[in-house]
Amino acid sequence: MYLARKHIKGRLHYFIRESYLHNGYLHSRNLFDLGTDPTRFIRYPGGNAYYIDEIVEESLAAFGSTPTGDQLDDIFWAFLDPDIRIKLEPFRRREFRSRQAKRPPVDAYDDNRHIFDRRRLIFLKTGQKNLSRIDAVPAKMFKILSNKSRDELEQQFIDMERSLRAREVKTYVYAVFNLQDFFTESYAKSVPDFLDQSQVDAHFISEICKLNEDAEFWAGVDPFGGLNEYLIRYAIMFFDFDYEPRNFMDEYIRSFMNNRRNYRPPVPHPAISMETACRIFGKSEETLMKMSRRELARLYRRRARDLHPDQGGQAPQFIKLTEAYKSLQRRKNE
Repeated sequence: MYLARKHIKGRLHYFIRESYLHNGYLHSRNLFDLGTDPTRFIRYPGGNAYYIDEIVEESLAAFGSTPTGDQLDDIFWAFLDPDIRIKLEPFRRREFRSRQAKRPPVDAYDDNRHIFDRRRLIFLKTGQKNLSRIDAVPAKMFKILSNKSRDELEQQFIDMERSLRAREVKTYVYAVFNLQDFFTESYAKSVPDFLDQSQVDAHFISEICKLNEDAEFWAGVDPFGGLNEYLIRYAIMFFDFDYEPRNFMDEYIRSFMNNRRNYRPPVPHPAISMETACRIFGKSEETLMKMSRRELARLYRRRARDLHPDQGGQAPQFIKLTEAYKSLQRRKNE
């Protein structure tokens, strides 16, 4: 049993849902609609005490579900009066540790979760950006992913992602979609903002589309059209946020690289021999070399009028004339 959030007509609604096994897959279903304000189901008899309105438990019982007090506390904890929550927090932590100690051993968990789930969990728990060796992570790290439907897992990750700082968001998406795998640069794992971002964007779009069509990942979810709503948030996180700011030198290096990313070395000018230039201009080498730059330009214009395609000349001859003129100009600069 878990708390789910869903935007409906621009407003955030809350539901109590549960994961259940059907035809070999874990599915999810709504048990109770909490509306837009779950606080209306919390009762305060006095002091630091509180309880959940009986209508909630009665509605859950109609589905054959009998939650424990701890389960309801977990669902409504965030909506509790802040003053009471602060006072009860130490007791809640103690109860949580006690519940953790009673959990079954690690080998009783199904740790064969989707690689995307495992990447997300490791980043959110450790902040590790390079997730290429995730297979070496102990199975116990993934026990909180076990026995949960896709919907419950996504709701869990939405909660966990609230802890991300704005400067971490884009790096998080870059890491969990393993975009570094598409680049050979040594810095692809640590400073993705130094990469060609048009390529990074293209690989992200490709990977999010692949995940959207991954039947294994969406097992137990009803068919949907377009990009699933749980993936839309990653598109927003990726394109609406920027990488974490860096120091001046990092920014200078990144700017330097980006400014030269599309640089293409100048095409070398074709070598035109002096003999060819003399033939094209109809002058001797001595005459051409004695000409000033201005005189050479006038000669070029006269010959260009005769050889230009618009004046009945041929394009190859006009190109050769221009190349010869540029070659002579360079010789005069030497």
